[in-house]
Amino acid sequence: MSSITSREYGRMPDGRAVTEYTLDNGCGLRLCAINHGGIVTALHVPDRHGQGANIVLGLPSLDDYLKPHPHFGTIVGRYANRIAAGRFTLDGAVHQVGINDGANSLHGGPKGFGTRFWEIAPVSAEDARGDVAIELRYTSVDGEEGYPGEVGLTVRYTLSATGNTWRIDYRAETDKPTVLNLSHHDYFNLAGGGDVMDHRLTLPASRFCPVDAQLIPLGVAEVGATPFDFRSPTRIGERIREGHEQLLRAHGYDHNWILDGDRNGGGLALAARVEHEASGRVMEVHTTEPGVQFYSGNFLDGSLMGSQGASLRQGDGLCLETQHYPDSPNQPAFPSTVLRPGEVFASTTEHRFSVG
Repeated sequence: MSSITSREYGRMPDGRAVTEYTLDNGCGLRLCAINHGGIVTALHVPDRHGQGANIVLGLPSLDDYLKPHPHFGTIVGRYANRIAAGRFTLDGAVHQVGINDGANSLHGGPKGFGTRFWEIAPVSAEDARGDVAIELRYTSVDGEEGYPGEVGLTVRYTLSATGNTWRIDYRAETDKPTVLNLSHHDYFNLAGGGDVMDHRLTLPASRFCPVDAQLIPLGVAEVGATPFDFRSPTRIGERIREGHEQLLRAHGYDHNWILDGDRNGGGLALAARVEHEASGRVMEVHTTEPGVQFYSGNFLDGSLMGSQGASLRQGDGLCLETQHYPDSPNQPAFPSTVLRPGEVFASTTEHRFSVG
């Protein structure tokens, strides 16, 4: 039987209670999330023998999540990924947003959406079409982290009643022209421990965005004959230590792949497939977004202890952040991320789990 339960997870410094909801679809898929940052604290998925394991990296407690960390399980925005120098021009006005990644802005700045207190509530079974779901709501005020416009946001997490799918639906509106790029920053490890170098990754993308020394896109390049060609299933560790300039700059993979096909129709399409042979777990990511940032956990340095009692080190998890492209507000050739009054931002990503 599917179910939704909740408990107090801790309290903010100002005394507000943080709630953790657990969604269980009754088929072996179980997700835990809190309203601080919309953080997914655990995601249990069965292997080929029906044994569940937590396949996302996390931290032991709310106190740990309140300290600086590399966006474990968070909603990221207002602008997922990087904006060069934290500056862009919109309708002739220059906007300076928060800097938190060298000279650049990353994932919305020092106090992006992953650090904010969201309202959280379960969604009735009737509204969720028989699935189990929670809805997070947040209002980002005009000028927050330097971004123009008051933006009202709704993010829904749904576990399917049939089949093991975790769906994320994003919706937003603004009262002034602004830029918006939303994503989710989960570190996946289908083994439930160890590193992800033996995971086989497929990305249906013939192009990617090479980056400069500060990881700002330099345009678009073909993946052919490079370590960035994942059009066929490839072990993540197979080419990660090659002396390719782009791998050296990012200390591994930390790039945006441009997904093949027409991505402007609003429908879901495959963005990535990850397979772990030993457990049999398979994850397919489907999205309405035109790009996906594959990050191989390059900057995990062992200084943080994970929720399962092990220090988190380079390569212990991989991120597949469905998104519009990094630095789009400064790169006219990229798809626009401008949101205007009267328009509705809508985006969906599904994580579909199976066994092979």
